[in-house]
Amino acid sequence: MPSYVLTMQCADGPGIVKATATGIADVEGNILENDQFSDPVTGQFCMRTRFESPIADISNVRQAIDAQTAGFAPTLGIRHEEVQRRAVVMVSSFDHCLADLLYRRAHGDIPIEICAVISNHEHCRSLCEQYGVPYHYVPVTKETKSVAEEKVLEIVKELDIDLVILARYMQILSDDVCQQLSGKIINIHHSFLPGFKGARPYHRAYERGVKLIGATAHFVTRDLDEGPIIEQDVVRVSHARQVQDLVAIGRDIERTVLSRAVRLVAEDRVALVGNRTVIFSQ
Repeated sequence: MPSYVLTMQCADGPGIVKATATGIADVEGNILENDQFSDPVTGQFCMRTRFESPIADISNVRQAIDAQTAGFAPTLGIRHEEVQRRAVVMVSSFDHCLADLLYRRAHGDIPIEICAVISNHEHCRSLCEQYGVPYHYVPVTKETKSVAEEKVLEIVKELDIDLVILARYMQILSDDVCQQLSGKIINIHHSFLPGFKGARPYHRAYERGVKLIGATAHFVTRDLDEGPIIEQDVVRVSHARQVQDLVAIGRDIERTVLSRAVRLVAEDRVALVGNRTVIFSQ
């Protein structure tokens, strides 16, 4: 029986879950998993529902659910669970995060289709060739930055990409690219984000949706390294560690945090609510 993943976001109010469940029942659906959250700050309601239905035509399923939930004016997403998100990975010289994503994808650990890799260096071409992933060398200089970004957007459009993953891509994307791909770009930051100074630090941390203090995967916005946080982790080191030890530990936590963030997004477990994220159960 076909299984579906439904995501919903709208202004909170009574009857949303009932209406959604009625729509699913209208297509003889059976709910397998459900997670919801009402944000007290923004008044937004978010929900992720996984269900099965004997109806394989997704347009008919969407129509039935739309008919029941239209009064709430939700942002509604629905897909066949087996249909994977199409991704492009962008990388520079450091290949540890890219190598991890390619390995996990090849072994079915993350449900994405890596359609291409884009890089401003040639360093990672042979790695991509090992996995049979197309490699696009798009060099970037101060003078050619706009041309390079046009090429990136062209690739994203041609390949019908759902997700752009910055796997240690060491170039700052322009405001225009961030705007055009808003909510579609994930970055791994090799440090602790955010850093709060001054009064009321816990209030500010709550407003930003901090998960942990450590390496951070976040959505990319026009505000550099200030995007909504998806995943974080922490590592402890002692005074006995040398610089090369810290580099190795840092690489390990970066690839782990990024792969977890990619999986969360690929499984529709991340909802954007203002500057924060809601992470549905895993």
